[in-house]
Amino acid sequence: MRGARGRLLLMAPAGLSLLAALWAGLIRLGWPLPPPTSSLVANHGPLMVVAFLGTLIGLERAVALKRRWTYGAPGLAGLAGITLLLGLPIETGQVLAAAGSLFLLAIFVFLYRLERASFFATMGLGALLLFVGNVLWAWGLPLYQVVPWWVGFLVLTIAGERLELSRLLPLSGRIRAGFFLANSVVVMGLLVSLVAFHTGIRLSGLGLSGLALWLLRYDMAWRTLRQGGLSRYMAICLLSGYLWLGVGGLSWLVLGDRFVAGPVYDAMLHSILLGFVFSMVFGHAPLILPAVLGVALPFRRAFYGHWALLHLSLLVRLGGLVPWGAALRWGGLLNALAIVLFLGNTVRAAVGGKDGS
Repeated sequence: MRGARGRLLLMAPAGLSLLAALWAGLIRLGWPLPPPTSSLVANHGPLMVVAFLGTLIGLERAVALKRRWTYGAPGLAGLAGITLLLGLPIETGQVLAAAGSLFLLAIFVFLYRLERASFFATMGLGALLLFVGNVLWAWGLPLYQVVPWWVGFLVLTIAGERLELSRLLPLSGRIRAGFFLANSVVVMGLLVSLVAFHTGIRLSGLGLSGLALWLLRYDMAWRTLRQGGLSRYMAICLLSGYLWLGVGGLSWLVLGDRFVAGPVYDAMLHSILLGFVFSMVFGHAPLILPAVLGVALPFRRAFYGHWALLHLSLLVRLGGLVPWGAALRWGGLLNALAIVLFLGNTVRAAVGGKDGS
């Protein structure tokens, strides 16, 4: 029980960072909310990616490995979030974030040495992208040049986890080569972006599109879709997320020169960070949270509520690309409500007992 309580303590900064990031995002969209600190709005992205998702991913791996040093990854990422929430000098948070990502990279190096598997190499490459992104952030690059590296971290980490599960499927070497080619193009585009930013974004968009097609075609979610309960819910989350990854990848490929600011930039980012990444969070939470926190999280049909609200609200948000009112603002508000509903449904399931509605 002590271990579960300790992990819950590590999760607390991640939860606070998530809520603060949602608050900051609404302010950025124009909702008249008071910022707790003057720097909160500017740190919307770091709070969401580095402090929340970085902590969550690091904690999941640390729990699985059961080695004390591995908790440096979620611990430092969470501390980075706390420094941003308190309005401390941003350099402190940047150093903590970079150190936490080094621990995460070390975790995957350790795992790869135990088992020289391609999925560990893929996830390790994702952790390396996070570290590079954090270094670029500390170096003073504008966030729009840093965010693609953070997106690469999340996409490759998730793709590596799905590849790990694909061991159960009879995939040929040629099919797997397609997976590695798509990931290689994503990384190549990020490297090119250091010298020719918009060209690199387009190239990464090509890789993201290819990876989305690969996941849609070969992920085992198509098999679990035929089952009921939690298995079907997870499959629906995954497949819908892959569609949004494809939308995001195509937008990077076609509109890469507009990856700076404005509604188009908003759509290019959030189609992946919300549509893809949070679909994965929603789908995997019923498995990950019990393992991390030691609590049962039975499936409830109410989970489809936050899933549906996320995707419908994202469609509304992307409607802000055309001049018909406040679609971007209202879509963003509904995005935040979908995530809050997810948190509420998760807590309700944890305290409510058996599977059901």
